[in-house]
Amino acid sequence: MTDFGPLGQRVQDFLWWLPPWAIDLALLVIALALAGVVYQLVARVAIRLVGSADLFWRALVARTEGPMRLGLAILAVAAAMTVAPLPAEHAAIGHRILLLAVIVLLGWVALTALEIWVTVYLHRFTADAADNPLARKHITQTRILRRVAATLIILVTVSAGLMTFDAVRQYGVSLLASAGAASIVVALALQPLLKNIFAGIQLAVTQPIRIGDAVIVENEWGNVEDITTTYVVLRLWDWRRLVVPLSYFIEKPFQNWSREGTELIGTVMLYADYTAPVAVLRNKLTEILQASPLWDRKVASLQVTDLRDNAMEIRMLVSASTAGRVFDLRCELREKMVEYLQAAHPSALPRWRGEISDARRSVASDGNGAAASRRERPEARADARPDARPDAWTERPRV
Repeated sequence: MTDFGPLGQRVQDFLWWLPPWAIDLALLVIALALAGVVYQLVARVAIRLVGSADLFWRALVARTEGPMRLGLAILAVAAAMTVAPLPAEHAAIGHRILLLAVIVLLGWVALTALEIWVTVYLHRFTADAADNPLARKHITQTRILRRVAATLIILVTVSAGLMTFDAVRQYGVSLLASAGAASIVVALALQPLLKNIFAGIQLAVTQPIRIGDAVIVENEWGNVEDITTTYVVLRLWDWRRLVVPLSYFIEKPFQNWSREGTELIGTVMLYADYTAPVAVLRNKLTEILQASPLWDRKVASLQVTDLRDNAMEIRMLVSASTAGRVFDLRCELREKMVEYLQAAHPSALPRWRGEISDARRSVASDGNGAAASRRERPEARADARPDARPDAWTERPRV
């Protein structure tokens, strides 16, 4: 006769007309049903308590639904196993399953607590404003550290689960402590992954990039859309996505246009003729900027920065609150300044000039009086070659 334990023996004696497996199944079903009823009661009470609260508390109750269900189910099954007439070998299997369930529950609770903490921490910041370096800093740090912490929690949970089995316990120990030949092989195989994970931790601490930063990577301009555990997603200006490993931002140079602030200065180059009225153009620049909603009223400058053989180089400096507004403002300036020159000062546009010179003047310059007398006589002109041109164009820029 199988030893079921004191309580199991009593249940077996009371339900002598049922086989042991039916008693075990009935007790398990009853325990899970009772756990479901208890959860419904607790959930209703919790929902009523937070019904008038803010969104955070309602989300908190919703996020703890899964761990609470699993915890009550574990308690119910553990209680059922104490009274069920289970053989020793079946009881050992049940205890092993309950142990695994407890490990999963602890990992689940840790992940849920991490998500709740992140929600509470980020509840104070908003990334909707145009210039919010502090908010983007905390959001970036929190997201990176949350993914790293979640990865570590999952790693520890899997390692603890493996350690409950004698056959694979060494793998769990190796995975947890990174010891032994197996862990070395795994570490070598996962070297790129581990490299990017540690790069993510370094990025979270040093903050070379943040969520929403305007950057130039591989000659592509875009905004940092997401930072994962191993890579960064950039949303380019034409809506493409550029995926870059985290280690790239540690090992290679790149441009960050919003590191300390989103304000930028843009450059507009204008090439005009030497007759262009610079003072008038400077006043026109001020007039255009005053009427533009893109200008932030900080930087406005027009200077002649270079003189070339056929034009002078005019540089205009303007500022705006974001990189996108700077680009639009530069385009607006180019269009309106060229339109103004075409309408008000067309002669100020860059052009090539030609001077008319008399080819026969070179003949007279040799001091020969006969050449001058030939110009006086009509027959001398009649004897000229028919293809000879009295005048010649010499193209050269006017300096």
